[in-house]
Amino acid sequence: MIALGEDTRVYLAVGATDMRKSIDALSALVVDVLHQDPCSHQVFIFCNRGRNKLKALLWRRNGFWLCYRRLERERFTWPSAVPGEVAVTLTARELRWLLDGLDWRRIEGHREAHFDLF
Repeated sequence: MIALGEDTRVYLAVGATDMRKSIDALSALVVDVLHQDPCSHQVFIFCNRGRNKLKALLWRRNGFWLCYRRLERERFTWPSAVPGEVAVTLTARELRWLLDGLDWRRIEGHREAHFDLF
């Protein structure tokens, strides 16, 4: 398992991506379409048209990880392509919700509690 820090940004590439793309082709999409650095220690997620396959591209230390997930019966909640919008940013927590099959757009976690002790 690859641990993601709470400060890690997750970028969902809106719309559909050809799942035949390799690390090099996905890295080129990150640069050319998302306008991000693929070696930035962030996570870039791509989904197919059927919304049952995901690829995650991330850089750690000296190389790329390419993770692939395929659902047999369900579909991922995925943002549709909107003119002018190329990516949606999630937190690591929202990514876990997405991978668990939850609608990350409708879920809100517990708010952080603040106590005045003195």
